[in-house]
Amino acid sequence: MHPQEPLTPQQVQGFASVAAQLAHHISTVVLGKPHVVRLALTALFAQGHVLLEDVPGVGKTTLARAIAATVRGQWRRIQFTPDLLPADVSGVTIFNQATRGFEFHPGPVFANIVIADEINRASPKTQSALLEVMEERTVTVDGVRHAVPRPFLVVATQNPVEMDGTYRLPEAQLDRFLMKLSVGYPDEAVEVEVLRGAAVRSPEALEAITDTGTVAKMIRLAERVHVADALYAYAVRLATATRNHPHVRVGVSPRGVIALTRAACAYALTENRGYVLPEDFKALLEPVFAHRILLSPDAQLRGVSAADVLREAVESVPVPLPVNQRVPAA
Repeated sequence: MHPQEPLTPQQVQGFASVAAQLAHHISTVVLGKPHVVRLALTALFAQGHVLLEDVPGVGKTTLARAIAATVRGQWRRIQFTPDLLPADVSGVTIFNQATRGFEFHPGPVFANIVIADEINRASPKTQSALLEVMEERTVTVDGVRHAVPRPFLVVATQNPVEMDGTYRLPEAQLDRFLMKLSVGYPDEAVEVEVLRGAAVRSPEALEAITDTGTVAKMIRLAERVHVADALYAYAVRLATATRNHPHVRVGVSPRGVIALTRAACAYALTENRGYVLPEDFKALLEPVFAHRILLSPDAQLRGVSAADVLREAVESVPVPLPVNQRVPAA
């Protein structure tokens, strides 16, 4: 991910300005959650998908719809239910009597932003319809590959409390989400503001303030952010610390390390920087790594969480010194 040419200050400032405008616009609907909004946008700029997991009524779907409404492009919402079929998601090939040939009819996944609402209510067979498109941005139907529009983002929601009629997402699917976020309850002042109706708007009332072309340019800028070699090694050591932890059955995969690095590049630009710092990795560690960690049964019985494992990983892995402050080898 070394940039071919360094980003100019104007490019960095332009990126940060557009990102701030988008975050502010979305925050007029999603009240009191600026950090969650910023992380969701970071995933968009890093070409990653977002899983929003929380109890009902805290604004998961509102956040997903607000992101879609703010970016001028194609977006589709899929309500996942137990009877939803894979063809209802990806599309189907139908024989056309007039042309005497088979025609492909794209499903709702063919959009720039796809909202997969209550994704854990669909059967594993239907959930697997998203595996290919989330990783490769293509859909294969009857042996023919079809590319989805770019940029492409899946924002999925699920309720972790109600288990009746739900199917747990498999690890392979969880690993394809760049971030797993929790909206959480609003604080008292924000909830009072919601009750009063002040500044409350529907996502449909939001005007698009950018387009997919601009988002695509921002994605390319994020790919040119400078990451020092020592920080690549730092990201790998953080992942290794999860793999070697005594409470972990399966640690973070190489895909997870790539996701952390990509997210850190986009996050740095939102901070008005063209280079990554260790603090960027630390800020993104839990949303990017936590859902990729499988704890041992003993750790689960003891009440150990993935967040606990990540805190220990951060404490055990030394932070690399800045390039110009490293002690030379003896």
